[in-house]
Amino acid sequence: MFCPNCGTPLEDDSAFCPGCGARMPAGSAAVPTGPGPSAVAPVPAAAAGYPLAPVMDYATWGSRAIGYLVDAVLVGGAAAVLYLVLGGLLASLAGSVSQDAAVSVCCVSILIFPLATLLVGLYNRVYLVSRRGYSIGQGLVKVKVVDGYGQLLTQGTAFIRLLVQAGMGLVPFLPLLDLLWPLWDERRQTLHDKAVSCYVINNPQGA
Repeated sequence: MFCPNCGTPLEDDSAFCPGCGARMPAGSAAVPTGPGPSAVAPVPAAAAGYPLAPVMDYATWGSRAIGYLVDAVLVGGAAAVLYLVLGGLLASLAGSVSQDAAVSVCCVSILIFPLATLLVGLYNRVYLVSRRGYSIGQGLVKVKVVDGYGQLLTQGTAFIRLLVQAGMGLVPFLPLLDLLWPLWDERRQTLHDKAVSCYVINNPQGA
């Protein structure tokens, strides 16, 4: 038995097609007929227990870009503050130790800014996204990150998404391509969205 809508093989007693979510009428055709006038109209994917991604209210590229810029400014600013605080502590420490130890302290201070950036990024892009669905910048433009079922991402998934985005920064021009990708993508996903099968949707209520 095959789905008369998409041709997916079915069990004889299947009520819905696992391929397209269409409801199976009694006495479905034994061979696929493909799309056409007699094809069964698909029912909402939720009825078959499948992701709702095709019918989500995807956020516009403009909203996403503004949220990204706000996050970048906030993360950079917070990281700069942490850098100044920790750098000041290390500088005072370097003045009270031997010359060799002072050199070691100075070397450690070089790592403070990227470390501070990472810590702030983890809070903003992993913790907040997994807890409420949006970072600080995304909250301001009222968009939300969800999986294919409309649920919040786990911390592990949000972390992998951030790692993919950070890894793209090591390849010239790839971050720009990633940022622009939603302009022509059907579901307005970036490349790092696609890596974990998540979507950014409008969130008018901001919750």
